Amino acid sequence: MINKKFVGAHVSASGGVFNAPKNAKEIGAKAFALFTKNQRQWKAKPLDSKTIDLFHKNLEDSSIEPKHILPHDSYLINLGHPEPQKRDKSLEAFIDEVNRCSLLGLDKLNFHPGSHLKKISEEECLDLIADSINKTLDVTKGVTLVIENTAGQGSNLGYKFEHLAYLIDKCEDKSRIGVCLDTAHLFGAGYDIRDEESYKKTMDEFDKIVGFEYLKGMHINDSKAKLGSRVDRHHSLGKGEIGLEAFRLIMNDERLEDIPLILETIDDTIWDKEIELLYSMCGECVQ
Repeated sequence: MINKKFVGAHVSASGGVFNAPKNAKEIGAKAFALFTKNQRQWKAKPLDSKTIDLFHKNLEDSSIEPKHILPHDSYLINLGHPEPQKRDKSLEAFIDEVNRCSLLGLDKLNFHPGSHLKKISEEECLDLIADSINKTLDVTKGVTLVIENTAGQGSNLGYKFEHLAYLIDKCEDKSRIGVCLDTAHLFGAGYDIRDEESYKKTMDEFDKIVGFEYLKGMHINDSKAKLGSRVDRHHSLGKGEIGLEAFRLIMNDERLEDIPLILETIDDTIWDKEIELLYSMCGECVQ
């Protein structure tokens, strides 16, 4: 059986979102992630027809399919913020991000669940996040909301598979909810993937608690932080605490076909080499 993997990176959209497909093509990517607006600002200029048309043209030139693109929302957004006014501001920004994806013809939006800021319990915060998700689904269409697991740094939720399953369970439209697994975050949260036995144990646990049917993408990163450190520090492939074997296992796992596999490693000057490296790990990968 031919192994269909779609590897890319979180590329720059500097100068306009239409530059992201060009930047992906230049590094030999078959998938990519991007911010559809400045990730460190609340407001952004609306997408105009010229920008959208140019994005579609460049995307066509790249031969990358929309389903292999995993946009990421702003880092400022906290859908579980304990303070209602600040949570409402996050929700408004999040809905805008979903609508921007719709305008670009993209069917996913990746986001970090949220943080309790040590002001409320984890369960209270998860309930607020679930409420924000449901409110977003009610007023948008066509875009799947993809929850990213976290390392659990600070007061960030999503570091346990149980957190992800809880949010999915509370979601009223399960056809538009999914999960993105970040390997560095997994490792930081205490899920080992460094060898075949530990990889199988972790992935079996994910399947039992969450389910592979919800997996819509992965972030492929080594980790500067040690196993279970609850610290989020990405590293280049093979240079961190995880090592290369985990990524060979990922590239040969049939359950991970036809989803975006996105590098967020720390040296963007070698992303093309890391993409080549990943494809070299599976003998029958489609490239």
